[in-house]
Amino acid sequence: MRSNSVRFSAGTMVKLALMAALNAFGLYCLFACWAAGSVYLFVAVLVSLLIIDAVYFSKRALPGKYLLPGMVFLLIFQLFVMVYTGYIAFTNYGSGHNSSKDDAVSAIVAKYETRISPKVPAKVVTSLGKTGLAIVKDGTVYVGEDGAKMEPVPGAKVKGNEIVSVPNWKVANFAQVVSDQVKISQLRVPAQEKGAWRTEDGESAYIAQSTIKYDPGRHTMTDTQTGKVYKETEQGQFTASDGTSLTPGWRVAVGAKNFKDMVTGTEIGVPFFKSLLWTFVFAICSVASTFAFGLILALIYNDKRVRGRKIYRSLFILPYAFPGFLAALVWKGMLNQKFGFVNTVLLHGASIPWLSDGTLAKLAILGVNLWLGFPYMFLVCTGALQALPEDVMEAARIDGAGWWRRLRSITLPLVLVATTPLLISSFAFNFNNFALIYMLTGGGPQYPGNPLGVGETDILISFVYTVAFDSGAKNYGLASAMSLVIFVIVGLIAWISFRRTRTLEEI
Repeated sequence: MRSNSVRFSAGTMVKLALMAALNAFGLYCLFACWAAGSVYLFVAVLVSLLIIDAVYFSKRALPGKYLLPGMVFLLIFQLFVMVYTGYIAFTNYGSGHNSSKDDAVSAIVAKYETRISPKVPAKVVTSLGKTGLAIVKDGTVYVGEDGAKMEPVPGAKVKGNEIVSVPNWKVANFAQVVSDQVKISQLRVPAQEKGAWRTEDGESAYIAQSTIKYDPGRHTMTDTQTGKVYKETEQGQFTASDGTSLTPGWRVAVGAKNFKDMVTGTEIGVPFFKSLLWTFVFAICSVASTFAFGLILALIYNDKRVRGRKIYRSLFILPYAFPGFLAALVWKGMLNQKFGFVNTVLLHGASIPWLSDGTLAKLAILGVNLWLGFPYMFLVCTGALQALPEDVMEAARIDGAGWWRRLRSITLPLVLVATTPLLISSFAFNFNNFALIYMLTGGGPQYPGNPLGVGETDILISFVYTVAFDSGAKNYGLASAMSLVIFVIVGLIAWISFRRTRTLEEI
């Protein structure tokens, strides 16, 4: 009895220690969210922490102790990603529209700064997490923070033109300046007269003044040199009457604009619909060809009269053992127009543009995917054939059914009942088979003159990747809208296919 009590106490102590560590981490996250002004995230973390404590300290919530970790990961890695993608799809988030309006104003003002004073000796200084700038002017050391004007500091020591020490501040060395270069380059300390002190190297400073002035009351930007006025627009930019705009802009809601752009125009709409059609062709042909080839091989090598079946089966599985992206790279080299094995050896020096011609590139992709995918279907169909009831097949033979009749009326329907869910999952996989397209053709050949950089062999998922990351102007809002379309299409097809599966189960 005593040993049981000791074990219970030890388990309780471990539980308390783990929960204490979790709550400490939760409190840290709460303070961080509060400091960052993320109210929604603060509430989400607080509610999650309360639920976790309620579940793990309650004797009545035993099932929840096992379900909660999975639910948390589902919430973070699935639901949150889906909701956030949906939110981004209705914004103009992308190149030039990455942050808030305040950040955009600060960036524009800093972008049009010009130097209006000579350089003076300076040092970057730090104190209790704060970063400031110390300068030497007329033999006196002045120190200021971002947003706070320069003030003289009695007791500061200067050796030659170099600041050695400043009371209540620590002078940053060269390594510290390099490691925090971004923050230091953004440091602006208001000057006594006009403009702001700034430094580029941490060793000297000068007064800079922007030629762009922001009016928060009128929500306008004015060029003080030309007098041009830029007004705030609903597109998240400051735009003048002549159509010119200041960059960067900021992130705003644009409604269904991304979905409209996706289906209209020649730059996006036409390539999108071509990519949509090719995606369906690619997915359907890939599933049909790999399943048909795998089934034929399974039927042949399921026959007990074939000698060496185990050896052949092992050889057929080899393409499935190689990583898909590596196999795609190997095939890319083999299909090279000038030096590839297929042209130089198999076709005796032919110069066929397998990967640079749109039609041939699509055929090459289907052929490579057949080579990569048939081993999986071969394994699935072999397992389904071996699971068929022998008494049904024997009864068909007794009734006089021939080989073709047994295959069409018994074997194929029973195999489809077992493999249809796998065919649906294979369709969904090929519908989003990014690795094969990216590694083999990179989506090319590209459409001539298309600014997005998309190509004839881009399926929807690679189209989304190009729009989001590979194009000159990254457009995360448009890419998110396309991702929602992919999700809806795949989900709808899967739902319809599973409903159709019930018809096969009645056979």
